[in-house]
Order: sequence, then structure tokens, then C-alpha cells
Amino acid sequence: MEIGRQAITAPGAPDNGAGAGGDENVGPLAGLGLSCWVLSDGKIGDEVPCFGLARALGLAPARHVVRPRAVFAALAPRGPIDWREGPAAPDSPIRPPFPDILIASGRRTIPYLRHVRRAARGATFAIFLKNPRIATTVADLVWAPLHDGLRGDNVIATLTAPHTLGEAALAAARARPDPRIASLPGPRVALLIGGNSNSHRLAPRDVAALTAACERFVGEGASVMITPSRRTPPHASAALADWAAANPARAFFWNGQGANPYVSMLALADAILVTADSTNMVGEAAATCAPVLVYEPSGGHRRLTAYVDALEAAGVVRRFRGVLERWPRTPLDATRDVAQAVAARVLAWRSGRLAHPRDVR
Repeated sequence: MEIGRQAITAPGAPDNGAGAGGDENVGPLAGLGLSCWVLSDGKIGDEVPCFGLARALGLAPARHVVRPRAVFAALAPRGPIDWREGPAAPDSPIRPPFPDILIASGRRTIPYLRHVRRAARGATFAIFLKNPRIATTVADLVWAPLHDGLRGDNVIATLTAPHTLGEAALAAARARPDPRIASLPGPRVALLIGGNSNSHRLAPRDVAALTAACERFVGEGASVMITPSRRTPPHASAALADWAAANPARAFFWNGQGANPYVSMLALADAILVTADSTNMVGEAAATCAPVLVYEPSGGHRRLTAYVDALEAAGVVRRFRGVLERWPRTPLDATRDVAQAVAARVLAWRSGRLAHPRDVR
């Protein structure tokens, strides 16, 4: 099942016109009394889509974190759970009662998801976000990004991932913005910095290029709002923090002190420059109305290149070529559409019209 820009387009899927907006405290499964776990190994990049989906479904998820020892982590996704975290352990992340809905992401969670599915004896509907790297029947339903190329009877694929930054959150931030951001004169450019990963690294030349871009933006009369991530290397944070300190009237660098201004930055941005290493940040930027420019750091990966290619072809982003570009566009947010597709499967399962797929290792 592939889901298009704003509506579900797969044959036989419910065409309800669900979009990105709406009240984020209401969802298609709200009011049904369903319990929900979000299962991860603590990586925020995995947790954000899980909580975004759960919230869009109208669920109130409990956070469960797996911490398998090295040997068990190395055996994932096909190996067993770490027996020290088994259901009988007092602090087990999968201690019963098991939830009605389990949403997991991250390779190390798969043995635990599989264990819960077996132990719950069909009473838990399991959803895995991203490519599990094994048979998709490991879960009842799998969401994967289109650029991964994963397809199957129980696979939902969209261009961007679910997240928590819908229009309601952005509108609230515009109504009550972070004063450190609101004090900057417009137009405002948000610089969202990722960092080192398996496929990219933020090399000194990349930091120099981003600093030069900030200098150019300010020279053209804009203000710059900068936020690093947990993966941003210290040398990059230091260089950009120093640049911002030298331009206090038109620059702000979040150093981790005080409230996180990330949502305010997105809500108030007239343009966004984001590094390509983080698909989550690119997708969250795409959910705004602002033009999104993507900077590709050193390194790269064909799947991430395909992701940016698809967004660029859709007119959502443009690759950064050293110039601040602006163009009109509409927000792209697949969260609601994914939630509607997931809810249809869950309701079919609850009514007995959809069976659990057989887990094939």
C-alpha cells in the first residue's frame, strides 16, 4: 500500500481525505480504551515516528525501552531477547499485561516485538516502523519510507515518516513563540543540523559551508535560528555557536539550555535549511509552509539520495546551492494518512476480518 502526498491512493484503501491537519488529541482509535506501548532502544530518531503515529491514532502510549546486552544486540533482529529482560523480570520492558497495540522501531526491538506477539496469543496488534530487514510478517503491519523500496501485503509506504509536528502544534507555537526566537527580526531562517551517522559525517568543510551560508543570510537581511542535534559533533556546534555569538542581533544558537525551541523555529521560519542525514528533520521541515533547502554533508547513501530526489521532484524541497531560495508550496505531512491506514487495519483485526500474518523468520 502506497500513500500519496495527502490522501490514501492504494486500491481498496479507505479514501477518507485525511490530511495533515486537525486536532492532534483526537484520532481514529480514540475512545476505544486501547492500551499502547512504544518500544524502542532509546534512539530519538526511532521514537519520534512511533509517538507521532500513536498520537495521530488517538492513543496514549507508554514508553518501553529495551537495553539488550551486546551479544543479544548483535544477534538482532533474528536472535532472542536478552533473557535478563524477559517478561518475568521486575523491570522488564515487556512485562505483562501486554498492550492492545504495540508500535516499535529499531533493529534491537524486533526480538522483543516477536516475543510479545507470541506471548500475547493474538491479543496484541504489532506495528513496526521502518524496514525490519527481515520478513515483514514479523509484525502485523509495517510502515516504511517509499525510498526504501519495501513493499508487501502488510506494508504501508509514504514519502515522509509520521511525526508529532502537525499543524496544531505549529499553530500553538506561532501563538506563543519562544521569546528568544520571536525577538529576532524577520525574515527568519531555521538551520537544523544533524551530524555524524553511518552514511554521513559533518566534516570541517561542511561546517565552513554552513557558517558561510549563515553569514550570507544575515548579509541579505535575514535572521538565523540554529539548533544542533544529539549527533552534531562538538567542533560543528562550537563553530556555529561562536558565529551566532558574534551576531547577537540576528542569530540564535540553542546550546541546550532552557526550553527546546525546535517547534518555535519551525513555526516561525520563513525558510529552512536542514542537513540531509536526518530523514526525520527533513520530514518535519516538509510539514511546514516554509521553503526547505537540503544540505548534503560529506558521505551519503543511495536511499537518502533517493529520498531527497523524491521530495525535490514533488516540489517540497530543493538542494541547497549556496543561495537562499523561496517558492510557494503546501505542507507535506503523511502522519494522518498513515494513522488512518493503520486504524483501518486495527479495526479490521478487532472485528475478526483480518488475521495475524504468520511470522516467518
